[in-house]
Amino acid sequence: MAVHIKGPKDFWSGLIFAGFGVAFVAVARNYPLGSALRMGPAYFPTLVGGLLAILGVVLIARSAFTAGEAVSHIGLRALVLVLGALVLFGYLLDYTGLVPAIVALVFVSSAGGHEFKWWEVSILSVALVILAVGIFYYGLGMPLDLGPRL
Repeated sequence: MAVHIKGPKDFWSGLIFAGFGVAFVAVARNYPLGSALRMGPAYFPTLVGGLLAILGVVLIARSAFTAGEAVSHIGLRALVLVLGALVLFGYLLDYTGLVPAIVALVFVSSAGGHEFKWWEVSILSVALVILAVGIFYYGLGMPLDLGPRL
């Protein structure tokens, strides 16, 4: 008996959620789980992975019964720029410090959107730098370089 997919967006998003959920749980199996009172390193990834997998199964089941939209064009340029910005952030964080890495992250990932306005991206960049420095450097006291090491 073949099942007809009435909601392609629900089906594919459910498949992605379920896949990530199963992957989180599989990787977390290599670490001790602990208990609710003494959580081990695998506790949170297992919990979130399980919830993602359940959500994925629900979406996949829903796609068989509820009509939905077709999957539209996937913006490959946006996908590459956002993923590239994350990789660039990780690389720049070690060599240039937190502030330049955040600025690069915001500008490169914003270039993947439909509209790119310099002043909006600049304001967002400054706001995120202030927020990140305030939370991670001052609030949590993390030993991060804010700028390049000279």
